Amino acid sequence: MANYKETQNVLIVGCGGQGVILASNILSDVLSCIDGMDVKKAETHGMSQRGGSVHAQVRFGEKVYAPFISPGEAQVILAFEEAEGLRWNHYLAKDGVMILNQDRIIPPLAFVGMADYPDDALVELKKRDDVKCIDANKMAKEIGNVKVASVVLLGALAAMLDFPENVWKENLQKRVPAKALEANMKAFDAGFAAMKAL
Repeated sequence: MANYKETQNVLIVGCGGQGVILASNILSDVLSCIDGMDVKKAETHGMSQRGGSVHAQVRFGEKVYAPFISPGEAQVILAFEEAEGLRWNHYLAKDGVMILNQDRIIPPLAFVGMADYPDDALVELKKRDDVKCIDANKMAKEIGNVKVASVVLLGALAAMLDFPENVWKENLQKRVPAKALEANMKAFDAGFAAMKAL
């Protein structure tokens, strides 16, 4: 297992209702199971009920003093939506990786012309070598439950971080409803395999 003495930063971004907070909670749960790991988390979800921008910052290591990530410091950005990935891409460290879900959620204000939505977000992000694209929505549909797209992305994140797979699945089981557990486990495995294949 990698040595996480130095503080590591994971930024999770998306829109309300996509599962950003669930993903950050499960990540924090996993990290809390690792001996000697200090974990700090901050989240912003004031607009989450309206489909607005939501983000969570998770920092971990031997000793973490604050939960906030500065631009250029995120080893991993998990972007649930294309425009949010573009909005936060300047937070990515030089040696970092963005896991990008190929999904567009156009906010209501953009529909009525009161705000702009970047039509070229995916094109711009695909120009970067450090952006790995995953179509989590398509995978979730193939599993038979569109709601598990967030767990597809969580599986992709797990493939990037060197923690035991069983610890992820144990904590996932604690957070999702029993009736949806099988679909969520399939989603996790699909995202994990997809990231390993990139």
